[in-house]
Amino acid sequence: MKKVCSLVLVLTAMFALSALTVAAQEVTQGEKERAVQYLESTKKGVLDATKGLSEAQWNFKPAPDRWSVAQVMEHIAAAEDFIRGMVKEKVMLAPAEPGRDLKKIDDAVMAMMPDRSHKAQAPEPLVPTNRFGSPAGAVKHFAESRATTEDFLKSTAGLREHAVDSPLGMKLDGYQFVLLIAAHSERHTKQINEVKADPNFPKN
Repeated sequence: MKKVCSLVLVLTAMFALSALTVAAQEVTQGEKERAVQYLESTKKGVLDATKGLSEAQWNFKPAPDRWSVAQVMEHIAAAEDFIRGMVKEKVMLAPAEPGRDLKKIDDAVMAMMPDRSHKAQAPEPLVPTNRFGSPAGAVKHFAESRATTEDFLKSTAGLREHAVDSPLGMKLDGYQFVLLIAAHSERHTKQINEVKADPNFPKN
């Protein structure tokens, strides 16, 4: 009888520990609010930076090997779908990665990704090809895709439970990839503003 009781106690303790571990890996309400706010503020940044541009302004290129605002906008819109799709198809199916300093990595994503002092080459699937037909089409797609990202964040459980390698040189979980989506659009809003600051940028 004592052995049975001991076994029950051990199993109960293991179950409780497991439940605590899972609970610890769930996104907290504060984290969720932080991410939503970041998604919203960076969406506003993109929309404000591209508002009211003429055709000449959309298509101006500071140099032959640099992107126009229209191309940057397309890249932002395409990347939103691409990264979120990767989270669904790869990150959420990846092994668990316990023992990670979540807050430190969250902060690193929001600091490193927008940093334009480190240049990066866009992967082939995200190189602009006028896939949305026009700058207006890219803006519309971006706004719709950002709403989908926010819904995904709010409705998906277990975003902290899995992690995969990332372009930042560290493993990121699903929540951190959502932060990366927002940070990526912040990074390229800076790029748009760099194009607009060019002395040859059309006045109208």
